[in-house]
Amino acid sequence: MHATEVSVAGAALLRRLRSHAGDVLFLVAALVVGYFLWPTSLGGCTTLTIVSGHSMEPTYYTGDLVVSRCGDYQVGDIVVYNPPNVGTARVIHRIIGGDGATGWVMEGDNNDFIDPWEPTDDRVLGKAVLHLPKVGLVGSVLVSPITWVSLLLLAAALVIWPAKPEQPDDEEPADSADAPADDSAPPVDAPEAAVAMSAAAATSADPPA
Repeated sequence: MHATEVSVAGAALLRRLRSHAGDVLFLVAALVVGYFLWPTSLGGCTTLTIVSGHSMEPTYYTGDLVVSRCGDYQVGDIVVYNPPNVGTARVIHRIIGGDGATGWVMEGDNNDFIDPWEPTDDRVLGKAVLHLPKVGLVGSVLVSPITWVSLLLLAAALVIWPAKPEQPDDEEPADSADAPADDSAPPVDAPEAAVAMSAAAATSADPPA
């Protein structure tokens, strides 16, 4: 392969990489966001909880969004847990005693009684790490697994969608010498030829002296 061909191939590859740079950045950003916000309902480590009720006031109010992450828990942490025998219901309260093996003692900041459940670590979904006041509507969209599946499908479509074919740079206009000749055009010396033929005819017509 000649140096010119290598240079042309390298330039074409560089153009393709540049054309897909935005798609790659979008996919990387989606993966990073997904890592930190991938919901536990899809096997992740993040739980988004929209507060409802008054049991955690003045820490949290109805409509607040709380982001919690799985990890190690201790007394004083605010955690989200799933009580037994209540389906998928969740409670966000503070740990005031116990341990993860035998069960945590839970209480709401605004309650004067402890919770009737003592969840073990396997019932705790995560510890509160971020509080966003009054953004429950946005949170309800983020909580939905459909949102995350749709984002992944969109990112994959942007990456694998076929790009518009590129015109190679090494194409050159056809050489004028290769163009078909126009038979209808008379040769340049046609007038001189016609004159010569007339002269010859006149000479042959003269009788010998």
